Amino acid sequence: MNAIGAYQAMQAPSLDYLVREHAPLVKRIAYHLLARLPPSVQVDDLIQAGMEGLLESARHYDPSQGASFETYAGIRIRGAMLDELRRYDWTPRSVHRKAREVAEAMRDIEVRTGRDARDGEVAERLSISVAEYHQILQDAQSSRVFSIDELLESGDSVLDECADNRDGPIEQLTEIGFTQALADAIAGLPERERLVVSLYYEEELNLKEIGAVLGVSESRVCQIQSQAMLRLRGRMAEWLDVDPGSARPKSKKREGRGAA
Repeated sequence: MNAIGAYQAMQAPSLDYLVREHAPLVKRIAYHLLARLPPSVQVDDLIQAGMEGLLESARHYDPSQGASFETYAGIRIRGAMLDELRRYDWTPRSVHRKAREVAEAMRDIEVRTGRDARDGEVAERLSISVAEYHQILQDAQSSRVFSIDELLESGDSVLDECADNRDGPIEQLTEIGFTQALADAIAGLPERERLVVSLYYEEELNLKEIGAVLGVSESRVCQIQSQAMLRLRGRMAEWLDVDPGSARPKSKKREGRGAA
């Protein structure tokens, strides 16, 4: 080892120090990703995967390459979390794509007409039958209505935002605004969709129990719930990172862990 290499090795922080100092970064990235994921995803699983990524980063970090450890580790941590998510996401990409197309079609119809989009209108907009439209709703509800591809598309903006997680007055007001916008969007759902959302998320009834209340089959409740989620996704598009019909990020506002 030459003199420069020996000096750099002496200056390099220890593995224990790097892990201890950057453990909070793992939590910040985990909670940031969690906001985009369905409730079935546990933050502890993300943190565990992220800690493994942090350990790998500490073992392989080379300060001579010029990147700061936080930047280097952030990329590895996020990658480890996405790898963990891939293990549990068996849904074909086509399901995610069709769900985004439905949300976009709903939003466009509602903007144009000023009223709730009807099943037949959405199906016509997508050039499919109503039966095919209902099948998309069924598939979307049976899967996680999110796409790892969308998380990948967001790039390193996640790392930039996680560098400092302290919310200032503007961020706090934005979060309040998002919560109010989501409440308004739910209140504006068609009556049956609003009732299903209330029974499922507030009363914690399962789909079979909701079907008994409404006098419809469990599969029909599943379709109604999926339609409500996609309608909310379309109506909340301006608050979300991603356009309802595209995986391209929009200008960032604030995304909460909500139904959309």
